[in-house]
Amino acid sequence: MLLKTFGWSFAITVLGLIAAVFYGGWTAFGVVAILAVLEISLSFDNAVVNAGVLKKMNAFWQKIFLTVGVLIAVFGMRLVFPVVIVAITAKMGPVEAVNLAFNDKDRYQQLVTDAHPAIAAFGGMFLLMIFLDFIFEDRDIQWLRWIERPLAKLGKVDMLSVCIALIVLLITSFTFATHAHQHGGAHVDKAQTVLIAGIAGLITYMVVGGLSGFFEDRLEEQEEREHEEEEAAARSGKDRSAVKLAGQAAFFMFLYLEVLDASFSFDGVIGAFAITNDIVMMALGLGIGAMYVRSLTVYLVRQGTLDDYVYLEHGAHYAIGALAVILMVTIQYQINEVITGLVGVVLIAWSFWSSVRRNRALAAAEGAAGEHTEAHSRV
Repeated sequence: MLLKTFGWSFAITVLGLIAAVFYGGWTAFGVVAILAVLEISLSFDNAVVNAGVLKKMNAFWQKIFLTVGVLIAVFGMRLVFPVVIVAITAKMGPVEAVNLAFNDKDRYQQLVTDAHPAIAAFGGMFLLMIFLDFIFEDRDIQWLRWIERPLAKLGKVDMLSVCIALIVLLITSFTFATHAHQHGGAHVDKAQTVLIAGIAGLITYMVVGGLSGFFEDRLEEQEEREHEEEEAAARSGKDRSAVKLAGQAAFFMFLYLEVLDASFSFDGVIGAFAITNDIVMMALGLGIGAMYVRSLTVYLVRQGTLDDYVYLEHGAHYAIGALAVILMVTIQYQINEVITGLVGVVLIAWSFWSSVRRNRALAAAEGAAGEHTEAHSRV
C-alpha cells in the first residue's frame, strides 16, 4: 500500500536529485533537498484538507489528481507562476520574464519579492474563506468546543464569513499594506494593490467553491434518485440508467482542489527565494515536495485516516486560518518559513493526539459497557 501510493514520489525524488547534481553539482543537490523538505513541512495541512475533498471523488479522479494535477502543481505553480507574476507586475512579456529568470536571477528575485503583497492578499483571502466557512458550520463532531460551539451558532447568519473576510481585508489594506515590505528592506504603500488582489481572491473562492458545492449537491440529489430507481429496477428486472452528473461534480471539485493547492503553495514559492533564486532548482525542489503532498493526500483517503482520526480535519483548518493570518502579516513583516511550517505541524499534531485520546476513551467505554452486559447476562 505504501509503495503503491508513494512509488511515483520516490521515483521523482531520485530523478529530481540526479537532475540537480547534473545541473549544479552537489550544492544544487543540497538546495533541492532542502526545498523539498520545506515544501512538505509547509503543506502537510494542505494534504489533510485535500483528502477531505478527494475522498468524495472516485478512483478515476484520484488518478487525475495524481497525474494531471501534479503537472499543474509542479510546472504551473512552481515554475510558470513566478514567471507570470513577474511578467504582470513588471509589465513585460512572458518571453522577457523567462529570460530574466534564467539570466538575471537577482532582478527576477527582486520583482517576485515586490509582488509579494498582491500574492499574499490573494492567497490569504482565499485561505481565510476556507477557514471561516469551516468554523461557522454546525458539526456533529467538534474539537475545541468552547470555540466551535458559539461560532457555529453565529454561522447561522447569512454571509457572515464574507463580511468578516472583507473587514479583515480592509484592516490589512490600511495597516500592513501602507508599509508593505519590498526588496532591499524598503517599505511602500500597497493599499490599493492589496485591496484589489484580496477581492480577487475572495471572488475566486466564491466562484470555484460555489460551483463545486452546487454540483456536489446536485450529485447527492441524483444519487438519491438513482438509488430509488435501482431499487425499482431490481423489483421489475429492468436495467437502471447511468449517472452522468458525476463527471461535472468531480471536475469542479478537481478545479477547487487545484485552486486550493495554488493558495497553499504561495508561501512555499515565496519562501523558496530565501534559499535560492535559481528557478530550475526551485522547480525541482518544490516539485518533489508537491509530489509527496499529493501522495500523502491519496494515502489519507485510502487508509480512511480522516474517519479514524476525526479531529485531523479540524486541526488542518485551524492551520489554514493561521496561514491566512501569517500571509497578511507578511505583507509588512518578514516571518521565517520555519515558524510558518511549525504552526501548521503543531496544530495538526495536537488534533491527531486529541483524536487518539478520543478513540481510546471510546474503546474504554465500549469495553466497560461490554463487561457490564456480560456480567448482567450471567446474573
